[in-house]
Amino acid sequence: MDFSETSRRPEPPRGSSAINTWLIAFLVMLAGILVVQNARTWFPAPLHDPNAAPRAVSARGSLAEDEKSTIEIFRTSAPSVVHITTLTYQSDRMQLNLMEIPKGTGSGFVWDDNGNIVTNFHVVQAAIQDGGGARVALADNSVWSARLVGAEPSKDIAVLKIDAPRDRLKPIPIGESHDLQVGQKVFAIGSPFNLDQTLTSGVISGLGREIQAVTGQAIQDVIQTDAAINPGNSGGPLLDSAGRVIGINTAIFSPSGTYAGIGFAVPVDTVNQIVPELIKAKKADRPGLGIRPWDDGLVQRLRDRGVLDKPGVLVRDILLESASKAGLRGTRATDDGQIELGDLIVAIDGEAVESMKDLVRIVGAHKPGDEVTVRVERDGKGIDLKVTIQALPSMGR
Repeated sequence: MDFSETSRRPEPPRGSSAINTWLIAFLVMLAGILVVQNARTWFPAPLHDPNAAPRAVSARGSLAEDEKSTIEIFRTSAPSVVHITTLTYQSDRMQLNLMEIPKGTGSGFVWDDNGNIVTNFHVVQAAIQDGGGARVALADNSVWSARLVGAEPSKDIAVLKIDAPRDRLKPIPIGESHDLQVGQKVFAIGSPFNLDQTLTSGVISGLGREIQAVTGQAIQDVIQTDAAINPGNSGGPLLDSAGRVIGINTAIFSPSGTYAGIGFAVPVDTVNQIVPELIKAKKADRPGLGIRPWDDGLVQRLRDRGVLDKPGVLVRDILLESASKAGLRGTRATDDGQIELGDLIVAIDGEAVESMKDLVRIVGAHKPGDEVTVRVERDGKGIDLKVTIQALPSMGR
């Protein structure tokens, strides 16, 4: 029997050897890749390199113009900003003597070369009430004992005095706040958390705000800013892009007690009115008409909308009976829920009043008891009223 045909080993399919060869090659390549990828793990490189050297420094180029401006503002303004430490006295019962104990800290700025330092009243309030004192550290790190010149708690303003040489005192430039606009750049310098000479920046995020002073009275026309203001910034200056003071940083709105994006500053127009009075007489009993006005920003918005046709000072509330007897009217809500605007003061004794600055200047030139003619616009008509200047009382002295 011939088994030659049936016992022949079957031939593999054509091309299978090539496939096996490629498969083996692929597996070898894959294994090689895995070996390379894990080489650093299996065979780590030396931990130290004796040839290590500093990286090459990349060229930075010129600073941006706004950076240069900010740097210049800090460079020129920082020497005028001070760090304030308030002190109280604590009895050492074992030694039967008194020790000065730091009570709190804040900021302030040099007002003039006579050594007057402006800050917030609440920065020095505890020391005043406890019979303690305060120390002022200048930008050159010299520390000076300070005496209280005067304070206006209802505006959260206080003035201290140090006996430093004039050549160590750099008065800060003073600006104006009546013509500020939302969106303007601002800069705050102070000593938050005892970190001396700290700069933060932002914009004016609101105008005509109202906050409560330690006396419970309202501080009006307050500036709102998103420049970071933290504990220790109180009493420091809020600056405009020209490096001028436009306010005193005084408070923050924060449920947690730290910066939350809303800070407030007492407007410099108020500061510039009160501080000289405190320096002259320790008190700020200011002459006034006995009214509370709306801020200039509201008047301008009403003019833009065509509600008012001329500039002036719009009466918000009547504070003193003398103003009411003279016939001045404040803003009120009518029985049907409408708002009836108060008198618009446009002149005093024939001198034009276009803003709060004009009103403060003109009235400030008089003494309590003087009678002035106040020209108001009411219901489209001009009316002249005889008003007696009154002393606006200060609190807390």
